[in-house]
Amino acid sequence: MMRDIRELADSPQDYAEELRRRWGGLLSYRYIGRSYAQMDLGPEDNTVAIRRDMRAGAGGLLLAVLGIASPEGGHMSDLEAVPNPVIHSCQVVDPGVGVSRIEIVSEELKRGRQMGYSRSKIVDADNPARVLALTEGQGISIGVPPDGLQRMPANPLDIVDSPELPPLWEVFGARLRTDGRWALPELSVDVASPDAALHIGPQFVALETAAIHRAAAVASTTHLHGVSSHVMFVARGKVGPFRVETEPLPGAGGRIAVRVTMHDEGAGDRLITVGSYLFAGADQAAD
Repeated sequence: MMRDIRELADSPQDYAEELRRRWGGLLSYRYIGRSYAQMDLGPEDNTVAIRRDMRAGAGGLLLAVLGIASPEGGHMSDLEAVPNPVIHSCQVVDPGVGVSRIEIVSEELKRGRQMGYSRSKIVDADNPARVLALTEGQGISIGVPPDGLQRMPANPLDIVDSPELPPLWEVFGARLRTDGRWALPELSVDVASPDAALHIGPQFVALETAAIHRAAAVASTTHLHGVSSHVMFVARGKVGPFRVETEPLPGAGGRIAVRVTMHDEGAGDRLITVGSYLFAGADQAAD
């Protein structure tokens, strides 16, 4: 098991070096191209370029991409806290078909001693009047880092858009097992937050992938848009593999809800995350 950065809180230099290594190696933000002025050196840029692998079957934006781009945990940066997500929700206003760049307009709502609340509006970066989604989130600080931490050089990945790009679930290591469940592998440093727990990025990707897979089976089509998601982070994923269970719930007008749970099989099958996803066919989403 990798080391929890909180164990280095009494050694500012070691803490700073470990945070630089872990933040620079974290796959979630690097792979979708999201930078954070709170953490990264350089000019502020709250936009994300959209690639083919960021879209669902009907051409709309994946809910996982919207979630990674706007985690909304109360604006707690790793320079001032050891943040952990509690709740994240997303409501899609426009699936974003044809949008080439999104911009995240984030708003801090409240910061307490441990809890933080924030929300964001995600818009078409080239046409800000076109609102795509609304997200809200709640986060908690589970530790206090040493004083004096500084922003770090960004470490982006240069991903060229191409029809040959692998799906996001493959990049983050998810797979459909022979038992019919989707799962993430054992915890590794590129998908772990500095406190040595499974980061929200791979969770968003695996949960939505499992939900879409189940919804497509019910609808007999992959031509679906994500309408909304609500995710609660119940416990930290520490070991893995991380198994996703799904429960499809067909609704009116061709809409399909899917409830999901994620379990840490290496930690006594502990429940770590619970969520619900709502999907609609392209015609229903347009209506």
